[in-house]
Amino acid sequence: MIKNITESTEYLKEKGFDKPEIGIILGTGLGQLIDAIDIQVKASYNHIPNFPTATVEFHKGKLIYGTLKGKKVVVMQGRFHVYEGYSLQDVTFPVRIMEKLGITTLLVSNAAGAINLNFKKGELMLIDDHINLQGSSPLAFKGVAELGTRFTDMSAPYNAEINAKFVAIAKANNIKLHKGVYASVVGPQLETRAEYRMLRTIGADAVGMSTVPEIIVANHLGLKAAAVSVLTDECDPDNLKPVNIDDIITMAAKAEPHMITLFKELIKTL
Repeated sequence: MIKNITESTEYLKEKGFDKPEIGIILGTGLGQLIDAIDIQVKASYNHIPNFPTATVEFHKGKLIYGTLKGKKVVVMQGRFHVYEGYSLQDVTFPVRIMEKLGITTLLVSNAAGAINLNFKKGELMLIDDHINLQGSSPLAFKGVAELGTRFTDMSAPYNAEINAKFVAIAKANNIKLHKGVYASVVGPQLETRAEYRMLRTIGADAVGMSTVPEIIVANHLGLKAAAVSVLTDECDPDNLKPVNIDDIITMAAKAEPHMITLFKELIKTL
């Protein structure tokens, strides 16, 4: 892996990816943030040595370098998921590349289903903690200790200072921002009624299919990390209705302006 990381990093440095400070994973609800970035360089995933390729039709596939609110940023326009057939090491490979390029902070967005019945679709949730239900760890491979501490502490995986800034920005801009626990599952199928009850019982406020692997690796690398979910559907097992993926994407688009405000105003302060 070290050889692959070095090859990918050198390729991007030669392309002009010059010491970014902040890495951003443009998950659901944050796609239009790209319009606010002064883009200097783009690299398609399929041109970067050793990089996975995004296969989900509504996820792009480019790594972008530029400035946003005066900060150098490197942005993943399109992320990878275990449900696409990738390993957890594949899913998190770009985080390792961004760290080698120079980032010290990783910001992530995603779409999630609301398990907490006090949360409504179209609202946002700041992730305060998570439950990894993906069946393994992105750190579970031979040689991981050469890249960081094998037994990575996860007592506070989401940076408290950044989260406090998100809360303050939401309040100042009249944005409803819940705080809660995100459970990450493999997918791509959605959950059964019994699974939603189980998730609620173990303390999850929302459920999705991403983010946790990237956050684990960010902590492994000593990065500050934070993540926000767009709540795209309500997961009440006693009143469960079939979910349409187009409805989820529509709900995410509705919440996008608030998500973009949070991220832009936060980056100003970092």
